Amino acid sequence: MEIYLKFLLIGLAIALPVGAITVEMTKQGLKNGFLHGWAVGLGGMTIDFALIIFMVLGFASILSLPLIQIPLWIIGAGFLAYLGYDSIKNADKDITPADEKTKKSFWSTYRNGLLVAVSPGNLVFWVSVFGAVLSESYTSSNKGSFAIAAIGVLSGILIHDVGLLSIVSVTRKVMSRKMIRGVSVFAGILLIGFSIYFVYEFILALWQYIS
Repeated sequence: MEIYLKFLLIGLAIALPVGAITVEMTKQGLKNGFLHGWAVGLGGMTIDFALIIFMVLGFASILSLPLIQIPLWIIGAGFLAYLGYDSIKNADKDITPADEKTKKSFWSTYRNGLLVAVSPGNLVFWVSVFGAVLSESYTSSNKGSFAIAAIGVLSGILIHDVGLLSIVSVTRKVMSRKMIRGVSVFAGILLIGFSIYFVYEFILALWQYIS
């Protein structure tokens, strides 16, 4: 129980800072409601869960290789730039009033969550934090400590997502279409900003690798 609570708090801590996933969740939550905002979060958690499986299977050393991590910076930048451009271009589209049922596909927003979560920062977190926990679990008498830690982090992320989207759902009811459109444009600008940062990190990592 102690391990679970410890890593639940870690999950909350890593989810609280405003990142690309939070931006996309908030935008989709305002435009199409709680379920679509949560779809983005579920997409992100799917990537997290996949990384956990890779860790359990012993791929941590492969995932930490520069040849694996460096390309992910530019791939992530491309995905975020696309989502940012799309957010600005279609800022006035796919806005569903709070009292109407959205026609937007759940799976399209889930896909956005998958794209945003393809982040080297996300990969590095799982490799660094859970690499240590995994090695410890193999030498300790409690073989399930890694699984408990992983569930704790995912629970923390889930609590953050549900809490954030609950606030967004309430806020959405008092926001006009023009205000939601403005948020969508701002979200697009932020996503493009994250993509530029990813390009910078790609250049930096590549320079360090070839130096």
